[in-house]
Parts: sequence; structure tokens; C-alpha cells
Amino acid sequence: MKIEHLAIWADDIELLKEFYTKYFDLKSNNMYTNEKKQFHSYFLLFGDGGTRIELMTAPGKLEPSSRGQMKGLAHFAISVGGKAKVLTLVEQLRNDGFAILSEPRTTGDGYFEAAIADPEGNYVEISV
Repeated sequence: MKIEHLAIWADDIELLKEFYTKYFDLKSNNMYTNEKKQFHSYFLLFGDGGTRIELMTAPGKLEPSSRGQMKGLAHFAISVGGKAKVLTLVEQLRNDGFAILSEPRTTGDGYFEAAIADPEGNYVEISV
């Protein structure tokens, strides 16, 4: 078994698609549209053909009061393949104006990671 995909509601799926394809090298399918429901989505695929991220938008979705601190999904982690890659990506994101929520470090359970906020505030860990 594996996680097939995780889904993110977004205000601006084009902005999020650009972010994840640029910084994490994900590949996007063509936009799916359900006009009746005013629903639009993209699936973003990791190069290894594993888990995907689905970006979704539709009118009337409410933003949680505190992302990362609410019950339910708190964050997700993307492995970039090495400590040097974590450090390089964090500096690139910092220089491009993104919020670094947790500086690169080795956690108590042995992970080397950092955390950032994507353009819509989702808490994303970048790990080895």
C-alpha cells in the first residue's frame, strides 16, 4: 500500500502549480474542470511516479484560522534527496521571499529538515 495522492484546496491553483513545479520539479497534468460545480484541479506528479499532489479550487471554501495548528492534516514532507539539497532549496526559497517556518536542523527523531510556507500558507517540510 501507499499514499496515492494528497489534496490541497487553494484560492489560486495556478500560483500553487507554479510553486510546486518550479521548486520541487513536479510535473502537472492539464487542468480538469467540472463547470457544473465550478471545480478545477491539477494533479502534480513526482518524477518517480509515486504519490501525487492534487490542487483543487471551487467557490465557497473557507480558510482555517491557523494552518499547521488545526486538527487534521498538519503538514506534509517532501524528500529532496540530501542534506545539501535541503540547504540549497531553503536558501533559494528564502531569497525568493517565502517564509521559512523552521530553519534546517536535525530533529530529535533524526530527520534533517526545514519547514516553509507555500504561497497559500500550507506548512511543508523539506527533508533529506
